[in-house]
Amino acid sequence: MLAVFFPHLSGLQIDGVCRSGRSVRIRARTRASQAACSRCGTISQRVHSSYERRVCDAAVGGQETVLHLRVRRFRCGNDDCAARTFAEQVPGLTVRYGRYSVPLRTLLQTIALALGGRAGARLTCRLAAAVNRMTLIRLIRSMPDPEPTEGPQVLGVDDFALRRGRTYGTILIDITASRPVDVLPERSSDALAAWLHDRPGVEIVCRDRAGCYADGAARGAPQAIQVADRWHMWRNLGDAVERTVTKHRAHLRDLAVVTPPDEVTAPAPVTAPLAGQPTGSEPRSGRLAERTRDRHALVHELLAQGRDLRAIARELHLARNTVRRFARASSPEELLVHNGTGNRPKMIEEYAGYLRQRWEQGCTNAEHLFQEVKAMGYRGTGRSVREYVRPWRSQTTIALPQPSPPTVRQATGWFLRHPDTFDADEHQHLQTLTAACPALAALREHVRAFAQMMMHLTGDGLEQWMKRVQADDLPELHSFVTGLRRDYDAAKAGLTLPHSSGKVEGHVNRVKMLKRQMYGRANPDLLRKRVLLAD
Repeated sequence: MLAVFFPHLSGLQIDGVCRSGRSVRIRARTRASQAACSRCGTISQRVHSSYERRVCDAAVGGQETVLHLRVRRFRCGNDDCAARTFAEQVPGLTVRYGRYSVPLRTLLQTIALALGGRAGARLTCRLAAAVNRMTLIRLIRSMPDPEPTEGPQVLGVDDFALRRGRTYGTILIDITASRPVDVLPERSSDALAAWLHDRPGVEIVCRDRAGCYADGAARGAPQAIQVADRWHMWRNLGDAVERTVTKHRAHLRDLAVVTPPDEVTAPAPVTAPLAGQPTGSEPRSGRLAERTRDRHALVHELLAQGRDLRAIARELHLARNTVRRFARASSPEELLVHNGTGNRPKMIEEYAGYLRQRWEQGCTNAEHLFQEVKAMGYRGTGRSVREYVRPWRSQTTIALPQPSPPTVRQATGWFLRHPDTFDADEHQHLQTLTAACPALAALREHVRAFAQMMMHLTGDGLEQWMKRVQADDLPELHSFVTGLRRDYDAAKAGLTLPHSSGKVEGHVNRVKMLKRQMYGRANPDLLRKRVLLAD
C-alpha cells in the first residue's frame, strides 16, 4: 500500500507517524547501505555520521505533512574529490539543501507558473502546503531554462511592453505548435537577426509591419519568407478609409432624415448642443481646437521648409506619429471631427424614438417604459429612464426628435464591414453616400476588392489592385499603397499564404495577463520563465 499511495516514500524505513497540531509527522530513515558522492559520483559505504533533516511533503488527508528523515553522511573514497564527506539523497524525494520534497516542489512550481506569487500563495494555504509569495517567485527563478531548439519552421514575431511607451521586448512563437520558443529583452533588428542566425531552420516569419522586424528577419534569415499579418494590413487600410471619409464628411449631413411637418404636433423645442459639440457646419471652438489649428499650421510651415518628420517631432516635442497625422491632414478641421469620449451619447438616446412613441400612446409610467426598453436590450437603470422622461410631464405634446447625421466612424464602418451585417437603413445610407460622392464610390470598390483578396488569399492580384488605386484621386489610399510597396513581398505573401500572426497576438495578451498577476515583480527574467515554462 505504501508503494501505491506514496511511491516516493517506498525506499524509506517508516519508524512512526503521529499528529502534531494541524500537521502529520512521519519519522523515517534510509535503507541503502551505500551512496554516490554528489560531486564526483564515487560510490561509498563508509559512514561518517548521521543527522535528522526536516522535509515538507505534499498534504495527506488535507493536512500538512512533515518528514523527520534520518540520513547519513558518507566519506568520499576519491582522494582527488574536493568533498571529504557528503550527505546521501533519496531519489525522487530529496535534493541538496532542499526543504521541500520533490513532489511538493513540483506542485509549488506548477502553482507558481500558473498563478504567480500572491495568488499562488493564497492557493497553497488551501492545499495545506502554505508558502509565501517570495518562495514561489524563488522557485520559478530556480527552474532551468528550456532546452534550446533549432528553431521552428514557421516563426511568429511580435513585441510587448515591459514598460508601456518606454521599454519593449520581443516574443517568438512557434506558429505550428502555438507555443512560445523564446523571449528577447529588447525590440530591435539586431536581437532578432542574432537569434535567427543561430537557428537556420526557420522557413517562414510571420510579423506585423514594423520595420525593425522586417530588417532583422532579412539579415538573420535571408532564406525565410516574410509574411505580413493580414489584420494589420486591414487596420492600416481602415485608417486610410477613415481619413478619406473625413475629407468628404460634408456629404454625411445629407443623410439626416428630416421629419415631415405633419407628423409633429408641436414645434420641436430648441435644444442646446453639448459643450464643445459642433452643430451642422459650425467649426469647433475651444482651447483644444485652437491648439490643433496652431500645431497644424506650424507643422506644415516646417514641412514647407524641407524638414522631415523626425526633425519636426524633436523640435516640437511631439511623437512622430502625431506629427505624421498633422502632416497628412490637408486642413485642421479634419483633425477636429471627433468630439472625444466625454460627449458620447447616452445609452438611453438609442431608445428615444420608442419612448416618445409610447409616451404619445399614453404610457407615462416610467417603470413600465424601463421594463419595455430593458427587454429590447437597454442596459441602463430605471432612474435614467425616469430622468429622461421627467421634462415631458410638463409638456402637452412631444415632438419627435430630428435624427442626427451619421458620424465619420459610423460611415467608415459601412465601408469596412461585410455587407451581410448591414440593416436596411445602413445599406440605403451607403448607397446614397456613394451616389453623391464619386470619390467615396471609388473607395468602396477598392475596399471591396482588397477584402476579396484577403478572404480568398488571392495575393497575385495585389499589383493590379495598387495600380487601380493609383489611377484614382484618393491620396489617403495612395499613402497606404506606398506602404505596401515598401513591404511588397511580405504583403503579397500575407495575402497568399494561410499563415498569420493571430496566435502571436494571443500570446501577447497572455503576457499582459502574466504582468498583471505579478504586479510590480514582472522583471524580464521572471516573466521569461513564466512565458516559456508554463504548460
